[in-house]
Amino acid sequence: MVNGASSFAKRFNVSEIAIGLTIVAMGTSAPELVVNLVSGAQGLDDAVFGNLIGSNIFNLFLILGIAGTIRPLIVQSETVWKEIPFSMGLVIVLFIMVNDTFFFGSDENTSGFVDGFILLLLFVSFIYYVFYNVKKNNHLIDVPDEIPVHNNWITLLMILGGITGLVLGGKLVVDNAVDIARSFNLSEKLIGLTILAAGTSLPELATSAVAAYRNRADIAIGNVIGSNIFNLTFILGINSVVSPLVFNTEMNFDFYVLIGGSILLFIFMFTLKSKKLDRWEAILFLATFLAYMVYIFIRK
Repeated sequence: MVNGASSFAKRFNVSEIAIGLTIVAMGTSAPELVVNLVSGAQGLDDAVFGNLIGSNIFNLFLILGIAGTIRPLIVQSETVWKEIPFSMGLVIVLFIMVNDTFFFGSDENTSGFVDGFILLLLFVSFIYYVFYNVKKNNHLIDVPDEIPVHNNWITLLMILGGITGLVLGGKLVVDNAVDIARSFNLSEKLIGLTILAAGTSLPELATSAVAAYRNRADIAIGNVIGSNIFNLTFILGINSVVSPLVFNTEMNFDFYVLIGGSILLFIFMFTLKSKKLDRWEAILFLATFLAYMVYIFIRK
């Protein structure tokens, strides 16, 4: 999929960050969409929220941590000033939206039709921004010469074949991991935050790690930021419109971790070498992720 996306970017003179934020991000988030629609239909609201929040935490701390450890990631100015702040602001907005009792005095904390509609509008706005930016800056794009360019059908088959493999692999992991977790009597919330989140985040891990190894930093970063935005706007938006979800406030701590990580990523863009996720910063992300995993298993 990385090779196909890179070939697409060069053939059509579209920046790799735009491809990472859209095609690659949506492809690698496909398992979250499938799993959450099934979970929501079965009334497993804790699993839905746990999967989405957990997947974003996995993406931010584990996947960027691994990708940045493999190779320090140089980040484009547009991403630093627009995409990362948008992702950060989105988490804060969603935190306010689902804590209805605290912020709006409601009887129940839910993500309903109106919330879902707002999230879908934010998703459409983000996609419009990405492609407007592509059109505006097309003449500034410099895609590396060493990327092989395949014909349109080969490129399409590479992208779709990669996405299909990632989705099938993610589904196999999730199905079997949930069976194992249930046999150990783990809570629905913990399953969502760990097993489901890990399983559905495997495509992002594979894609970003390969992209970092092949020095495609824009795809690695764009995949993570784009997937996080896609998860919280499109996937939760669709879920909320189809069937209102009840939010468990015990997961507010996990929201704090996600908000803190988003702020930390933005701060890292201005430490040492500007607009770059350095290796020591990536290792700090990994250490934070390990500490978080230990905590939620103790908390259960």
